[in-house]
Amino acid sequence: MAAKNMRNIRISCIIWLAFCWLVECDDRRQPLRFGGKTGEFRILQVADMHYADGWKTPCEDVFPQQMPSCSDLNTTAFIRRLILAERPDLIVFTGDNIFGFDASNPETSMNAAFAPAMLSNIPWAAVLGNHDQESTLSREGVMKFIVKLKNTLSLLNPPEAHVIDGFGNYNLEVHGVKDSSLVNKSLLNLYFLDSGDYSTIPSIPGYGWIKPSQQFWFQRTSLKLKRSYMKKPEPQKAPAPGLVYFHIPLPEYASFDSSNFTGVKQEGISSASINSGFFTTMVEAGDVKAAFTGHDHLNDFCGELTGIHLCYAGGFGYHAYGKAGWARRARMVVASLEKTEKEAWGTVKSIKTWKRLDDDHLTAIDSQVLWSKRSNSKLLIH
Repeated sequence: MAAKNMRNIRISCIIWLAFCWLVECDDRRQPLRFGGKTGEFRILQVADMHYADGWKTPCEDVFPQQMPSCSDLNTTAFIRRLILAERPDLIVFTGDNIFGFDASNPETSMNAAFAPAMLSNIPWAAVLGNHDQESTLSREGVMKFIVKLKNTLSLLNPPEAHVIDGFGNYNLEVHGVKDSSLVNKSLLNLYFLDSGDYSTIPSIPGYGWIKPSQQFWFQRTSLKLKRSYMKKPEPQKAPAPGLVYFHIPLPEYASFDSSNFTGVKQEGISSASINSGFFTTMVEAGDVKAAFTGHDHLNDFCGELTGIHLCYAGGFGYHAYGKAGWARRARMVVASLEKTEKEAWGTVKSIKTWKRLDDDHLTAIDSQVLWSKRSNSKLLIH
């Protein structure tokens, strides 16, 4: 069994190298924009890889017969298969990318963890979780290392924010199809925030949260993007949709039960012990359609609250805790453009999501619509 598993991993590596050759893997960074053939922008979310020391690092919570041949390399093989199958335009790593306690060299671990994204020549972005800094690098040091890696669009922090908590707060714009009338407009806005690791206030136990300085930056950035989108040229009547990525779920994730979400909830919501108000901030901004987190590996649901979908990706990494027999998984999000009366690509008409399982067929499950233009209410900017 072990020999067969290693042979399959080697075959997958050969296929991977062939794919890289076909797409001319190199250091060139392309601007984010919707595809002219499909009118789509495809995002792969990878949560909680918990990468450590590669083949030396054993898997957690798999069947006993899988243990002899299971390691971090299974995590690498899974993401390679996903890239080949889904052809994402952007890969988003939502924290606990490495498991610091078991990473003897965090730089080496990050190079290995992000290698599939770097080799694929696909742009990628990352935020930090609560375990990334638990080796020999601080949170700032981890993020400073990430932003120098190949093909990443990650930023240490927004240059316009002189004072902001955390590391890895930034936004990305996805522009219209090349040579279209919307080529210079951001049709989809992506926000990335550092949700912290652990509380630094003795009287408040537990995990970290998104601080007021980060929320202030988010508010200003959202307002700027909305105003730009709704003015000439090609002024729009409502804001472009926004998606938000961070690691630790908000307390509002506990608002759902099996009757009002898609997916599963197999453990409690490990949010901060206080509510910092970021969900209200997103609602008030008016452009956010969904938020995506990790942290709770056995939850993979999406539920809608006050017009915003709150989604987990489900645990991805094999060195992370999981559940034997419950496949590791990842979340896909696809934004699709509408066609205008002149049959040209227009603005975003819908945003859909599904999950992929690490089984023989990369089974897709729980497809759902997160947002559609027809159901969007108007928002006026004064």
